[in-house]
Amino acid sequence: MTRSRRMGALAAVGAAGLMLAACSGGDGDDGGPGEDGRTTLDMWVFAELHGTYYEEMAERWNEENPDREINLEVTVYPYDDMHNKLQLAVNSGSGLPDVVDIEVNQFSNFVQGSNPPLADLGEAAEPYRDDVVEARLDLYSRDGVIYGYPTHVGAFVAFYNTALLEEAGIDYTTIETWDDFQEAGETYNAETGNAFGVASTEVMFTEPLIVAQLGGNLFADDGNVAVNSPEVVQALELEQQMQQAGATSTIPGGSPDSEEAYGAINDGDVAAIVYPAWYTSRFVDYMPDLAGDVAIAPAPVVEGAEVSTIGAGGTGTSVPAASPNSEIAADWLAFAKLSPEANVAVWEELGFDPVNMSVWEDEEVTHAEDNKFNEYFQTNLFDVLNEVQGEIGHFEGFTNPDLPSVDNQFTTVTLTEIFENGVPAQEALDQAQQDLQNQLGQ
Repeated sequence: MTRSRRMGALAAVGAAGLMLAACSGGDGDDGGPGEDGRTTLDMWVFAELHGTYYEEMAERWNEENPDREINLEVTVYPYDDMHNKLQLAVNSGSGLPDVVDIEVNQFSNFVQGSNPPLADLGEAAEPYRDDVVEARLDLYSRDGVIYGYPTHVGAFVAFYNTALLEEAGIDYTTIETWDDFQEAGETYNAETGNAFGVASTEVMFTEPLIVAQLGGNLFADDGNVAVNSPEVVQALELEQQMQQAGATSTIPGGSPDSEEAYGAINDGDVAAIVYPAWYTSRFVDYMPDLAGDVAIAPAPVVEGAEVSTIGAGGTGTSVPAASPNSEIAADWLAFAKLSPEANVAVWEELGFDPVNMSVWEDEEVTHAEDNKFNEYFQTNLFDVLNEVQGEIGHFEGFTNPDLPSVDNQFTTVTLTEIFENGVPAQEALDQAQQDLQNQLGQ
């Protein structure tokens, strides 16, 4: 989640008034069903939309499990407040919820050491395991133990404003590599004077994609930071080269996923965005004027890429080990996050690419004519995803406990130095490596 999304979550909370009183351990310290025969599960989230989704999945669970019904009490907190509150509760051992959303960049903070404070969710996942993208389960696992369930795959794709490209004589279907992307961007910029793609400064998304395509990582084999490794330098030099050629430009708000950027994109100031598939929801919700003009295509790759795309962003949902209702919480959560019916809802309601691959093959769902996402885009998201299905990689850096520090360094200093101040990529990354080593004591 970017900083703008965190602020958006805060605004949504204020508007909706969904903040509920938080309590600990479900329906009393001993857990178990209350007088109504239902087990109360307290859940913390940082996005109102997620809370609404979980409430629906609780209703569906109760319909299918009348002997194990739950009362789901959702509390929506601002992003930073929720993660800070969770950390305090973990440290004190009291005041914990039964279920909690943890943003991917924060997840490593809660699975360090030999005895993480989160429950093992492996057994509850078994009924769905064969159909779920393993790389996304790996993201929230440590030493073979699953501590969280993913919300989506988040595979990178490319979004092209075909109305703008056609005016500049560009055929997006010919763009396969980053070299093709740069060439199209140079042509577009020369024809229109406007930006083709985006060089983000406040979110680190494109960088891991290109580094993964190059077979690299942000960390060395011993786990220490290696943000000036040859692959990382090559990736950032490639991005800086595209910007210097006029193929990309910085964007208001620092990333495509910001309030300022939505307006700029909706106004036609940007023609191409390479971003995770969940960005479909941003177009539909925040850029209505582009309906019918945007095509989805595979993300560009480097020549000889080791993987075509990776999953990025996301939320891992966990059960604190101290919850007296951990068993039913894990079973409900597996149903709410991994089951086929849940993943149909993830697509139809949230516009996310489901982690349960059986949904990808169900054309009655994926190609439904009355689906708002299918109505908006020229091409079908799942046609693109199925094209690269066997080439979705797992970026190992996403599970490193020092990822939050690296992400903060890049999104507050390094990317600004490269894309706004013009500092050569090698120089900026050498400085980032030194700063991180000093900060982390490596």
